[in-house]
Amino acid sequence: MIPESSAASASRSSQQNRSSHAGATSSGAVTQSGDDSGNENQQKSVRRRKRAHTFPENVKRKKAKGGCSGAKAGARKQKHVEAVTLFEVMSMGKSAMQVVIDDWIEAYGTDKDSSLLDLISFFLQCSGCKGVITAEMCQSKEGRDVMRNMVEELDEVAGLQYKKFLAFPWILTVTWPLDSDSAEYPLMQSGPHSRWFHTEFSEFVSVLVAQCQHTIIFDSYLMSAVISLLSELSNSYVRAFRHTFTLAATKLLSSLMGVALSLSVGIENSQKLYGVQRTKTARQRSTQQLERLQKKITELQEKRAEIESMMDVIFKGIFLKRYRDVLPEIRSICMEELGLWMKLYSSLFLNDSYLKYIGWMMYDKTPDVRLKCMLALQGLYGDPALLPKLDLFTSRFKDRIISMTLDKDNEVAVQTMKLLVLISRTSEDVLTPEDHNRLLQFVYCSQRPLAAAAGEFLFSRLLSAEASETQDSMYEEDIHAQQTYTRIKALLKFYQESEAHTHVVYLVDSLWDCGGALLKDWPTLTSVLLQDSSPQGSGFSSAEQAVLVEILVASVRQASEGPLLAGRSGAKKVLNAREKKCQIDDCLKLTEHLLVVLPQLLSKYSYSCDIVASLIKIPQYFLTQSQEAENSEVCSLVAEMASVLDLHSSPAVLEAAARTYLSLCGEGTAWCSVVSAARDSLVESWMEHLKDLLKDSLSGDGFSADEEKLEDIVTTTKKLRTFHSCHDLSRWNLFDLLYPLLSEEVICRGAPAEILEEVLQCLSLTLLWSLNKSSELLTSREKAVAQRLQLCLFSESSHRCLSHGSHRVRSQAFLGVCDILTAHWFQLHVWDPTCFGPLLFTPSPKLQRALLTFACTHVFVGADGDSQSKVGESPDEEKLENLHRRRNLLAAFCKLIVHGVLETSMAAEVYMFYMKYNNDFGDIIKEMLFRTRQTDKIGSARTLVLCLQQLFLRLKQEQERGDGAHPGVQTFTTIKELARRFALSFGDLVKFRECVVMIHRSGIEFAFQESSPDTAAPPYLSYLTILSEFSSKLLKLDKKTVFSYLQKHTAVHVDLREECWKPLVHYRASLLAVADMEDAVSHGSSDKRPCMQNRSPSGKQKHEAGNKSPCQISPVNSKTGKTHRPSISSSHQVDKDPPARSLNIDGSNSSCSKEADDGTVEVEF
Repeated sequence: MIPESSAASASRSSQQNRSSHAGATSSGAVTQSGDDSGNENQQKSVRRRKRAHTFPENVKRKKAKGGCSGAKAGARKQKHVEAVTLFEVMSMGKSAMQVVIDDWIEAYGTDKDSSLLDLISFFLQCSGCKGVITAEMCQSKEGRDVMRNMVEELDEVAGLQYKKFLAFPWILTVTWPLDSDSAEYPLMQSGPHSRWFHTEFSEFVSVLVAQCQHTIIFDSYLMSAVISLLSELSNSYVRAFRHTFTLAATKLLSSLMGVALSLSVGIENSQKLYGVQRTKTARQRSTQQLERLQKKITELQEKRAEIESMMDVIFKGIFLKRYRDVLPEIRSICMEELGLWMKLYSSLFLNDSYLKYIGWMMYDKTPDVRLKCMLALQGLYGDPALLPKLDLFTSRFKDRIISMTLDKDNEVAVQTMKLLVLISRTSEDVLTPEDHNRLLQFVYCSQRPLAAAAGEFLFSRLLSAEASETQDSMYEEDIHAQQTYTRIKALLKFYQESEAHTHVVYLVDSLWDCGGALLKDWPTLTSVLLQDSSPQGSGFSSAEQAVLVEILVASVRQASEGPLLAGRSGAKKVLNAREKKCQIDDCLKLTEHLLVVLPQLLSKYSYSCDIVASLIKIPQYFLTQSQEAENSEVCSLVAEMASVLDLHSSPAVLEAAARTYLSLCGEGTAWCSVVSAARDSLVESWMEHLKDLLKDSLSGDGFSADEEKLEDIVTTTKKLRTFHSCHDLSRWNLFDLLYPLLSEEVICRGAPAEILEEVLQCLSLTLLWSLNKSSELLTSREKAVAQRLQLCLFSESSHRCLSHGSHRVRSQAFLGVCDILTAHWFQLHVWDPTCFGPLLFTPSPKLQRALLTFACTHVFVGADGDSQSKVGESPDEEKLENLHRRRNLLAAFCKLIVHGVLETSMAAEVYMFYMKYNNDFGDIIKEMLFRTRQTDKIGSARTLVLCLQQLFLRLKQEQERGDGAHPGVQTFTTIKELARRFALSFGDLVKFRECVVMIHRSGIEFAFQESSPDTAAPPYLSYLTILSEFSSKLLKLDKKTVFSYLQKHTAVHVDLREECWKPLVHYRASLLAVADMEDAVSHGSSDKRPCMQNRSPSGKQKHEAGNKSPCQISPVNSKTGKTHRPSISSSHQVDKDPPARSLNIDGSNSSCSKEADDGTVEVEF
């Protein structure tokens, strides 16, 4: 019971007490309320409760033995004892619970009724009930009349809810207010309090049953009342009651199960003693002892039967009603406890009659319920003694369990996979080979927890099957090597058979948690790789060796960097101190071993380009701070890498070697000097060789070389370019050596495209390194001038290459000049003004126009069907590569506009393709729009206007020619939709107020720029329909200003009934949408023309006397005339609009003279 503080609650409880006393068949009633002014029975109950519930930590309560002196001593002690209820004791720990419950049991022995009401009040308090409990004694034997009065109803007039039920021998009435927040009760509170309360509440029920199991639990009074209470309130429509009392009932059944188990142990022990006595001879046998044992066995069996009867009542009366409750938390509780009952008391609960409930709830729509089912089944399948009872369930629900590995909830899928691991270990014949193949493919999934569980399934199924097949005569090392060899064979076989996947790193990551010892056995892996491949089948084939090398590299990467992989989520990102130490130890071990073995592996597999490309990555994961490695070992490794680079020139090998040298040459590494010297010697040899080749090829006016020499030049240039992308090679003056290849004579005389492409990349990298180190290199003005000269020369050469016949050369020239211009802009903004810095370099207008033309002709190519990625179509690798290349070109060009290298107006050409190529390039164009708007709002808005006007003019010209639809010209609907997209990009109306008004002003001027009195309507009047898409972004005050500006461009005589003026009517309707007519904005965004029949021009003639035309539109005066058009007077706008300035569009002082007195500010454009 939670007492109420108001006197109204006490009076209400007194009235209920009197009414219940008059109508009940009992001799009295006990009312639980929060007021101290109760009746005599209530005061006695409170005094008894205070004596029973005390803090054992503060003082030990001494019970009076009898007599007046004991009572006086108890009264003196009462001053120092603080009363505590059963609800309050939950926060004091298990020891305090045991002491207070013992006191409650003692009080129960003296006064059952009062103590039982205390326990009932405790359960109601735990449900968060903020009300009053009224109890009546029920002594009637006719239950039919009593049950007829059991109700649960609402009294909306009084604002109360009533729940009246029978908890024999009590008839309880719970009253609580309607406005109480039932969503916030202890079990559903936010934060960790709900979990704490769940634990403490469950612990209280367990301690209560444990303390009562030898005394009052079998008195046929306590448990009958408690079970009746739990049954009634767990069936209530109030969620707090159902949730709390279902939890209490399930925990009560679990606690009773513990009592039944202890009784079973007692029965078993007694039966053993009885059997021992029966085996004795007649002379040694004691008849009295046999009778006592038989009597004890019978007594224990009766008690167990009584406990099982209680458990059956709880299961049928509560569980069967609540396991499918609408509240998912209640269903989760039922499934969790049912699994516990089956495991602990399998003799009663583990059969198909109870297992079916878990099978059914595996189809529940709530993930937590399905998760509880999986956890319950894990406890059952993990016990081999219970497996025979699960055969029918397994055959019935096996397909459902396997399908739950694809559950949308990751935790459910992970626990399902762990359950299947248990099933595969304990029951060999349950899962078929098809099931195994289906489950093993999860090692490649994107969720790491699920992949790790599937890796455990793979390791237990395949990799550990042959672990025991060893010979007794072998040494321990040989046994270990044989086991590792067998497991590697099984792993390679699995990988080769799963042809759908070629991702070794994901396979290694999945096996890392369970098979880390196998994958980190680098000595055995390398010894296997150093063995000669045997065609007879005793060793590893060439294909298996290639896969084993990939596994070796992946395991080295995993040990060095951890389980963070691209495309796989759920990995632990932050390592603790123990994991970091383990990672460092693994790196040290692999460094010490592979630094010696890796040169041998490179020498053996130097013939294979793919294997060498993988092996040469291994030094990137070495612990470079290790001081134990000798210089001779490092020199041997570097020498072997140099020999590999002499043999191979593939991009994979060159890129891996460049990154490896970069890792070994890093600052603070132990081998920096040795590796740097080796790298410099390698680059020097390439430079000398390239000089000799170019000296002969560039001897004349052009370029001449035979096929062998040409291939040699391309290979050497490719090596330099790859290393230049990671290392600064500026001191070798690559620009002076390679620039002659880009001269106009060489290009015109037919220089090979392969050489031009490599030279363009090398020169762009040289300039990027030069710009990046401007603060270090530019120590004088002469060096800054020389740098700018190189920029000019490279820009001119790239401009010439933009018209080259090879598409690869054109693309590389475009990307190179875009990167150089972007890097130059960045250096201009970050260099220190006190030092020498890069001089300003501006690309020529011809180059700017050439870049724009190249971007539009090479990015936005093909028709809609060819360029867009259709839904349901799986584009092949070539299309994806082509799309990726075009996106890179567009992104490079957009960066020039965003950073201000090119004018913002050039973005208008790109914006034109926004709708047509939205699927492929919409994200890049939208990002450019937002970035340019952050830099210059007005300039960005002018670019949008320019884009729409150019599209409109092209459409107009195409319509005037009448040659038919041109594929490069967009339709009017597309232009209108593009304007709508542009309008949606203006989010904050106040922030972009000037931009939107400028768009309307420019649009009005454009629509009426070629108007004349001789023509019926301006030729570009239909542009107002496109412009109306921006009307919704105008503030209400600006709509009137724009409307006035529109009036100045409108002819004196305008007949709106003519078809040619419909765009003007449409635009006016969008501007006049204010106050309660805001829905007209959406009307202006549709392709349908507005219906203007309701706006009769004759209705305006009454208050527009003197006007020459009856259809002339002017601002309407809200005080005179009756019209359907809403008023736009300023008096209606001051109260509703936020503080805003009145914008003077045309720059005159008469545009908004009426609003000048209202405190607004005029802004001129």
